[in-house]
Amino acid sequence: MIVTLALLTVGLLPASGGEFSGAEALVFTRRVVAFGPRPSGSAEIRKLQDYILGELKAMGVHAIQDDFTASTPLGQTPMKNIIARLPGTSGKVVVFTGHYDTKSIPGTYFVGANDGGSSAGFVLEMAKALARDVRKDDVYLVWFDGEEAVARWTDYDSLYGSRHLAEKWAADATLARIRALINVDMIGDRDLGILKDMNSSGSLRELVWRTAERLGYGKHFLNNDSAIEDDHIPFLRRGVNALDLIDLDYGPGNSHWHTDKDTIDKLSAESFQVVGRVLLETLKELERDAGADGRDHRRR
Repeated sequence: MIVTLALLTVGLLPASGGEFSGAEALVFTRRVVAFGPRPSGSAEIRKLQDYILGELKAMGVHAIQDDFTASTPLGQTPMKNIIARLPGTSGKVVVFTGHYDTKSIPGTYFVGANDGGSSAGFVLEMAKALARDVRKDDVYLVWFDGEEAVARWTDYDSLYGSRHLAEKWAADATLARIRALINVDMIGDRDLGILKDMNSSGSLRELVWRTAERLGYGKHFLNNDSAIEDDHIPFLRRGVNALDLIDLDYGPGNSHWHTDKDTIDKLSAESFQVVGRVLLETLKELERDAGADGRDHRRR
C-alpha cells in the first residue's frame, strides 16, 4: 500500500460466543506467521492457502478458490484469492477483505506479522465469529493474494488480487450487489491508530468512525487525513462503497514496516479486538440502514 502517517494506544473488551475474539485473531495470526515469508507464488504461501482453506472447512464455511495468473515484473506468477461466502436473505452483500501475501525483500527475513499476517488472521476470526449467525445480507470474506509490489509500487505492480477480483465481479454483476466493502491492513499494532483515508467512501468512513466513538474506541480511529492506495482502490474505482482501515505508524517513525522487525511480538489481542468489535457493529448498522424495503438508503 502507499500512504502518509499517525500514532496511539488500546483497550480490550472480552468476546463470548459468536462475538469477535481479539485473542483468537492473534492466535490465527501467529499460525500464519509461522509459515515464514509468504510472497506470491512461493511454497510457503501455498501452505498458508491450505491452512486457511482447512480452517474454513472446519468452521463449516463454504470457500471459493479464485485462481489466476498475474503478469509481474518477474514473469507469470500463479496467485489465489480465497473467498468465503456466508449467506443472508436480502440479496445484498457486505464484504470484509485483507491480504495474506508478504513482500519479497531480498536479504531480509520478512515474516510480515502485521503487514499480511494481521489481516489474514483477522479475517479468519471474522469468519469464525459470523459462521453461525443469522443475517440479512450475505457476507463475503476475502483473502487477497498479490497486494504487495513485486518490484516497485505502480498501478500495474501492486494489488494483483483485488484488481483481478474487481474485474471478475464487475463482469458477473456481483459489484452491483455490494452494500459496502471494508479492507483491513496492518491492524494488529500494539500502538493502534487507524488513519482517516480520504481515498475511501466518505459515508462509510464516517459510519465506522461514529461507531468507534460510540463504542468508546474513538481514540484509535484518528482524524489524521491520508490518501492510501490499498486493496479497496480497484473496487472504489468501479463505484463500490469501499473503505480502507490501516495503521501505518508502525514502530518509531514507521521503522518496523517492511523490515525484519515486523514480528508477532509487536502485535496485541487488544488491537484486534477493537477493530473486530467496531466492524461487527458496523455490519449491524449497515443492515439497519437498508430500510424495511431492502433498498440501501444511505447517502454517499
